[in-house]
Amino acid sequence: MASTAAGKQRIPKVAKVKNKAPAEVQITAEQLLREAKERELELLPPPPKQKITDEEELNDYKLKKRKGFEDNIRKNRTVISNWIKYAQWEESLKEVQRARSIYERALDVDHRNIALWLKYAEMEMKNRQVNHARNIWDRAITILPRVNQFWYKYSYMEEMLGNIAGCRQVFERWTEWEPEEQAWHSYINFELRYKEVDKARSIYERFVIVHPDVKNWIKYARFEDKHGYIAHGRKVFERSVEFFGEEHVDENLFVAFARFEEKQKEFERVRVIYKYALDRIPKQQAQELFKFYTVFEKKFGDRRGIEDVIVSKRRFQYEEEVKASPHNYDAWFDYLRLVESDADPDTAREVYERAIANIPPIQEKRHWRRYIYLWINYALYEELEVKDPERTRQVYLACLDLIPHKKFTFAKMWLLYGQFEIRQKNLQAARRGLGTAIGKCPKNKLFKGYIELELQLREFDRCRKLYEKYLEFASENCTTWIKFSELETILGDTERARAIFELAIGQPRLDMPEVLWKSYIDFEIEQEEYDNTRSLYQRLLQRTQHVKVWISYAQYELSIDTSDRLQRCRGIFEEANKGLRSCEEKEERLMLLESWKEFEQEFGSDTTRERVKKLLPEKVKKRRKLTAEDGSDAGWEEYYDYIFPEDAANQPNLKLLAMAKMWKRQQQEEDDDEEDEEENNGGVDRGRVEKVGGKEMEGEENGRGERGIDKEITEDLASPSSEKPIVSEPVPEKVPKESTYNDRDDSDESSSGSSSSSSSDNDNDDGGEKQPRKSNDSVKD
Repeated sequence: MASTAAGKQRIPKVAKVKNKAPAEVQITAEQLLREAKERELELLPPPPKQKITDEEELNDYKLKKRKGFEDNIRKNRTVISNWIKYAQWEESLKEVQRARSIYERALDVDHRNIALWLKYAEMEMKNRQVNHARNIWDRAITILPRVNQFWYKYSYMEEMLGNIAGCRQVFERWTEWEPEEQAWHSYINFELRYKEVDKARSIYERFVIVHPDVKNWIKYARFEDKHGYIAHGRKVFERSVEFFGEEHVDENLFVAFARFEEKQKEFERVRVIYKYALDRIPKQQAQELFKFYTVFEKKFGDRRGIEDVIVSKRRFQYEEEVKASPHNYDAWFDYLRLVESDADPDTAREVYERAIANIPPIQEKRHWRRYIYLWINYALYEELEVKDPERTRQVYLACLDLIPHKKFTFAKMWLLYGQFEIRQKNLQAARRGLGTAIGKCPKNKLFKGYIELELQLREFDRCRKLYEKYLEFASENCTTWIKFSELETILGDTERARAIFELAIGQPRLDMPEVLWKSYIDFEIEQEEYDNTRSLYQRLLQRTQHVKVWISYAQYELSIDTSDRLQRCRGIFEEANKGLRSCEEKEERLMLLESWKEFEQEFGSDTTRERVKKLLPEKVKKRRKLTAEDGSDAGWEEYYDYIFPEDAANQPNLKLLAMAKMWKRQQQEEDDDEEDEEENNGGVDRGRVEKVGGKEMEGEENGRGERGIDKEITEDLASPSSEKPIVSEPVPEKVPKESTYNDRDDSDESSSGSSSSSSSDNDNDDGGEKQPRKSNDSVKD
């Protein structure tokens, strides 16, 4: 960078590009290379070949080339390629002595260079200098004995020269260094080429010691088999099995051994070999062994042998599963099922003992449920399969001692033990065991099982005592009271059974009181104690006013063959209807009325049927306001409600609904009559038209009045709790098809009971055209 006289530095100018837009034609790297290739200058012609015509020129040429090679070596002595080129050039001139000298000088520089030794030896062999070549190979294998290439080349040269002894000597020297496996195989193949089987066997003996691999032992045995020495081959396999022992056993060795014996038709030996191997090889490493064993059994074995192979394979799989997860009881079940079907009792017992030794770590019943079945299967196996009752008893007692009865118990185990003792005709032991169970850990299932056992033995006194104990333990269990009473009934002691029922219904707590009362009532009906049954129904109705009780009471009275049964049944329905008026569940009251209606249709008269029809409610669709949990408005909900005519609070609503429907029906009838008259007369006078026109005007007003009445009725039916009926839907047969309304009966209907909606059935039809308008005006007013 230049500087001025003042010492300031001058900044060079930067070239400015005026037009930065891309060029129209873009140049690519490929195009640049192509143009460079096209513009390349012509290649220089090769230098002219020099022809040497006399010896002097040749000497000059040699001197010049040697001087060049020596200069290159002098510049860098470690570049072995310069030495090799120099020696090869001298060799091309048949100057072997000079080439040998160059190689020797190079070896002094780097005697570990493998290529240098190889080129040197190849030069000597090419020029048939055998002794020189041997000398070089000896030196090479002495200096670098781990270079296998020197040994291969040396032995190959000796064999090609026919020096078999020399070649064997080379291999012997090589094996002293314990080379890799291929060197041994080369030596063995060399001996086999000259039919020296004994020498090859001795080489194999040393080989399997130096390289003690399974595959080498297998090769040794196959070598003996190939040359017909079957006994030697079998001995080799046996030695190999002993050599590796049980710690380093390999499935491939046993597979090869078994196939060797299979080839010799020694099938029993093959089977023994496979079983010996399967007993000693880890299961995850014996997949190929199982495969070959299965194939062998399919070829030469019977059905039993094939099943044994499959069972053995599954057994090994289960062993792996239970080792990986000892508390996986499902795997133990599968394993035990397999062992039970195939193995002897001692083996099965051993597996059972191993299984039950895996006690659940947590004392919670849900963790013990699967575990207890191991004990149950064990006991059943000993009793049914092995037929050893003493050992079965020991299994049951050991299991019962193991269960923590203070926290939970298993009634199934106690009952199975009791049933086992009974099968062994030891009743005292069975009772002692079940009594101990009830004393230690009473349960419903234990009581039921013990009672059932005594019932089968016809020990009814013991059953009574057990029921008493059971009811002391669980007095709220209605099923127990019922069963106890049934027992006494069967025994013919009805008074005792009735006393049991009385005690039962007097209990403060019951789980199913309706079942108990029904059983008590059925008991009295069966005993034909009708007064007692009526008394029970009345006592039950004092406790509950359920509609099903009333219906059942009425059906009971109907079922009794007496002269006043219909009056009794009808009286019960009336009493039930009065009692259910205060019931909040209107569906129950409707159910009662429907049942009453069915009764009257079958046994009643027209008057009683009409009376029940008048009691049926009106089904009305309403809607009510919903409120969310936080008090906010949640919209409206539609629902159906029943309006009973007997309810005094609903009388105005029913009255207005009846008036509106009656007025609407009569208005439609008037319109139809007027249209028929006009069609029949064909024309009317002016006065008549005016009169009819007045009626039409009045009809229009009545039409508007109809909408007003509907609005008023809807507002009138709205309850204080914001419940608004939307659509009124009558119950079938509730409102007659044709009815009239009389103003004179307003006061009577407002104060009457249930007959308000149908009070005008017997009215005359005279003046029917004016009555709807009059009633409409009164409603509007």
